[in-house]
Amino acid sequence: MTSTRPFHMNDLFRFNNVNLDILTETFNMPFYLQYMSRWPELFTVAEAPDNSIMGYMLGKSEGRERLWHGHVSAVTVAPLYRRLGLAKMLMEDLEGTSANVYNAYFVDLFVRSSNSLAISMYEKFGYVRYRRVLGYYSGDDPEDAWDMRKALPRDSHKQSVIPLDKPVLPEDLEW
Repeated sequence: MTSTRPFHMNDLFRFNNVNLDILTETFNMPFYLQYMSRWPELFTVAEAPDNSIMGYMLGKSEGRERLWHGHVSAVTVAPLYRRLGLAKMLMEDLEGTSANVYNAYFVDLFVRSSNSLAISMYEKFGYVRYRRVLGYYSGDDPEDAWDMRKALPRDSHKQSVIPLDKPVLPEDLEW
């Protein structure tokens, strides 16, 4: 049976089985510590009965006025535990906290435009491709991202998820 709990500082030394995946972004230590201190209720771990980490969710809340939203910085599940519904469970936890604690209008995330598996998964969870962000992922071969969004109950008319018809540049992003 899987249990969820807040991410603890010691988990930073225990989540290699999750982060060693090529599609999982590994951040620097201050990044994780900032999330633990500022948004602890949006930094959740899924744990197996033997206390191994199965996956985790890293999120925050940000914005102003109608752009106040929850943001998924990372959701990842160890390869051994994929296709069990853990990503959906972690996403629903973040969405619920964003709606009920932060009173957000929507939840957003960025995903590589080439990651069709993840895009398909997020669409099954009710996310829409809101806008394309050109060259969002930098490096030797820059890659575009999709900014995907899901409206929360506060946005009863779902205005926050009406797709834009033109791509934007990273410097045009609000946050």
